[in-house]
Amino acid sequence: MKNFLTSLSLALMVATPAIAESMGDAKIGKTLHDKSCIACHASKFGGDGSKMYTRADRKVSSQQQLSSRVKACNNNVGSGWFPEEEAHVAAYLNATFYHLK
Repeated sequence: MKNFLTSLSLALMVATPAIAESMGDAKIGKTLHDKSCIACHASKFGGDGSKMYTRADRKVSSQQQLSSRVKACNNNVGSGWFPEEEAHVAAYLNATFYHLK
């Protein structure tokens, strides 16, 4: 029984980012992104900061990486987003820039 519960917990931890990603609302994500992300990205890349997402050597190539990146930025900048809000931002970025399946 203990092994089963451990396996179930691990499976849920792996699946959670994908589940949260699929439930994100890109419209809400855009609002959160524009409020918390643009200033930092613009300071690094100029303009509106969107080069962060469109550069040739971008770091994201899967939905899991995108979710992880949004979570890391949230923690680094201290936006204070809940996991649902991170999913909204990831949904916005995916719909607008990444188009990951």
